[in-house]
Amino acid sequence: MIGREGRQALQNSLRARLLVATLVALLVALLLAGVLLAGLFRDHVRQQFATLLTAQLDQLTARLTFDAAGQPRLDPAGLSDPRWSRPYSGLYWQVDQASHDGAARRGLLRSRSLWDTELQAPADPIGDGAVHLHEVAGPGGTRLLLAERSLRQGRAEPAEPAAAAHKAHKADAAAAADAPGDTGAPVWRLMVAADLAETEQAVDHFAGTLAASLAALLLLLCLAALAQVQVGLAPLRALQRALAALHAGRTARLVGPFPQELQPLVADFDAVLDRHAQVVARARAQAGDLAHAVKTPLAVLAQAAQAARHDPQAAAELPALIEQQVALARGQVERQLARARAAAAPGLPGLPGSRCTVAPLLEGLLRVMARVHAERPLRLDAGAPDPGIAFAGDAQDLQEMLGNLLDNACKWARQQVSVQVRLEPGPTGLAGSTGATLLLQVDDDGPGIAAERREAVLTRGTRLDESVPGSGLGLSIVQELAQLYGGQLELAPSPAGGLRVTLRLPGARV
Repeated sequence: MIGREGRQALQNSLRARLLVATLVALLVALLLAGVLLAGLFRDHVRQQFATLLTAQLDQLTARLTFDAAGQPRLDPAGLSDPRWSRPYSGLYWQVDQASHDGAARRGLLRSRSLWDTELQAPADPIGDGAVHLHEVAGPGGTRLLLAERSLRQGRAEPAEPAAAAHKAHKADAAAAADAPGDTGAPVWRLMVAADLAETEQAVDHFAGTLAASLAALLLLLCLAALAQVQVGLAPLRALQRALAALHAGRTARLVGPFPQELQPLVADFDAVLDRHAQVVARARAQAGDLAHAVKTPLAVLAQAAQAARHDPQAAAELPALIEQQVALARGQVERQLARARAAAAPGLPGLPGSRCTVAPLLEGLLRVMARVHAERPLRLDAGAPDPGIAFAGDAQDLQEMLGNLLDNACKWARQQVSVQVRLEPGPTGLAGSTGATLLLQVDDDGPGIAAERREAVLTRGTRLDESVPGSGLGLSIVQELAQLYGGQLELAPSPAGGLRVTLRLPGARV
């Protein structure tokens, strides 16, 4: 019995499971093959033995004659096999007489090889000429295979020549078969038996040789299975070495010749490594951008504070300067936080993520925008978006992007802002999505943006009209978040006369 530790090791080892499964399968297959082959050989040998014995019985039948009184006679010199004359040679013949009243005379004629013993066959009815086979006990307790047939013979003329006797017996047997009512004629039972010892020895020798051959074959197959497992699992060891090199910092990806079956795993792992490298590089760049962006306001504030100590006019301008520089620093911090949150979002392409439905989030944003811009008579229209449309990403990121677009549209719109939500299936799906693209279109009836200036408004901090409040970071933040998701941000003229902003993101259906 396998102990608990052995079972645990078997479950945790792929090599052990493969070897055990192969060994069990080979053992069962070879056992079944051995039993089948041994049985087929035994049946074949017994069939051949019975065929030879029947041929001996035919020879005995051909040599049997009857005298004028209807008694059987047989010249032993006419039998070709010398074992008939050697006592207890293992080959015997015997002729019994049985009549219709049940009386029987055993051993009326018998071979010299029986010496002082007789053959005893089961008392089963035998049709004339039919051959029956039995296993019986022989001289000295040996096991014999006995073949017997019965003949019905009436009174006959003096003994016929041996050459004509066989034809006469066939004619008499046919006559007896044609006249079943003739029950007065005696029935003669002719029996030939041979020792089964040599046959059993041949079968046992074959079984032993077969068992040894199958055992050697099992050993060779086990060695072949072991070599197969070693060769088959070699790529896993190569993968382990590649992972060790990656962990030691010698490589940045899994490098090595890997089989076709492992290529999907290697490709997915390399994709994760690439994604991790991108996240780290982006984080470093964002940290540098944030440090650089905050460094300038801090330097301005430091210089202003130093000047305020000696210049009353500079001291009077200090509060306004502080507010301005703090606003700039806050805008930079918010921008970098938005980028950092997007970079770590679990729904980004290449990483397993969540989904969020668009309709409830859009309705909430429209209510917020209506309160924020309540002093202006704006009409916010989103129609009836499909409740099954979802964004394949983080809900907070979608809220950040869509909120910036709505806020920008409300600032510039005169009377109306409309939103359309669609899901485009098929080959237009973006990278990392489920093959569908979420399409968000925000239209306003404001002054719009000239074609030559649309690219400039996507640059961070760019503001086309200083009279409208804002930091100029809204559209740039939306563009960066969309690019992190593999999406796109497009600016075009709106049919309402203002600006149409189209946002394409990975989509899904819930």
